Amino acid sequence: MHHFARHAWRGQACPVGDPLADGFLPGRRLPEMKTMSEPTPPASLACLSEQQRKEAMARFAVLQPYLEHDVPLAQAARHAGVALRTAERWLFRYRADGLAGLVRPVRGDAGKRKLPGGLLPLVEGLALRRPRPSVMAIHREIGNIARERDIAAPSYATVHAIRALDPALVTLAQEGPAAFRDCYELIHRHRAEAPNALWQADHTALDILILDANGKHARPWLTVVLDDYSRAVAGYMVFLGAPSALHTALALRLAIWRKLEPSRPVCGIPEILYVDHGSDFTSAHMEQVAAALRIELVHSTVGRPQGRGKIERFFGTISTELLPELAGHMAKGRPVNSPALSLAELDAAVSAFIVGVYNQRPHSQTGETPHAAWPRMAAAHAR
Repeated sequence: MHHFARHAWRGQACPVGDPLADGFLPGRRLPEMKTMSEPTPPASLACLSEQQRKEAMARFAVLQPYLEHDVPLAQAARHAGVALRTAERWLFRYRADGLAGLVRPVRGDAGKRKLPGGLLPLVEGLALRRPRPSVMAIHREIGNIARERDIAAPSYATVHAIRALDPALVTLAQEGPAAFRDCYELIHRHRAEAPNALWQADHTALDILILDANGKHARPWLTVVLDDYSRAVAGYMVFLGAPSALHTALALRLAIWRKLEPSRPVCGIPEILYVDHGSDFTSAHMEQVAAALRIELVHSTVGRPQGRGKIERFFGTISTELLPELAGHMAKGRPVNSPALSLAELDAAVSAFIVGVYNQRPHSQTGETPHAAWPRMAAAHAR
């Protein structure tokens, strides 16, 4: 089954629960992330397997009454059928490492190959030489070194397995940083294979001044969630004040939910959510939401935002086509005319532009309208 079929919309409510309603409250103060001594759990929820996420969430449910509702830990543990000593251990791990700390610890060397006499890094180093040597050449050289050290030499099969390094690491070593960025870091420049395979989310400060609730001039922000395949806007939010995890979560929730208007067909849960390194995108709250909804959270490399070019172009479209037509539009940091719009009026203008203009116009790169591209391919992949 294609990955979209697993996330195709079924029903009127979020199919796996609403992260904002299921205890993932925006703005909740979470423990600072620290480094634990080995053995350690994975550093990020986005790196956990589905089974590990389920385990972490189940243990968090035991602690939740104590953490959020001031229920004594002993009472919460007893109600869940968990020994108090165990609950105390989970609480310690949660405070040290967040939800990732609730995953069963594993040995730091689990799954790693072991060779005597420090031969493993030698094999890996030889495998990264330029030009890259063959398995036979590496096996012969390592055999000579092993005999000199009077230790057992690894088999040909072992050397072959070690030489099969991560292709990204090989590219970096063989061809340099530029080739690595072109092949791997910039992968999100390419179009996703299907609707909901990849969504991008980002914020921008709009070049317009509006009137806040007190009638004072204020510069609004726009958060957008964009479907990479169709280029359709899945969800957005216009707001005042600095971007936060709350705004991101609300925009994502609006993107996921089925919309009542036929003109806004995009809904469902993406396989990947691609974001930058802003504090709201890297917050523990966003990791929890992503873990709860089984979304892989991917961050662009710090200082290299190339992969976010598609959503940046959408922001450019808003800035050049919509905002100049509105009262309070800013040019070179100053309003061209007097601000007159309220936040609600600006929101209505943005909505009308997205639904009536942007989503209905053929995209220069895909050749079809975002409004048509998403439901057409969504239906095809759901079959």
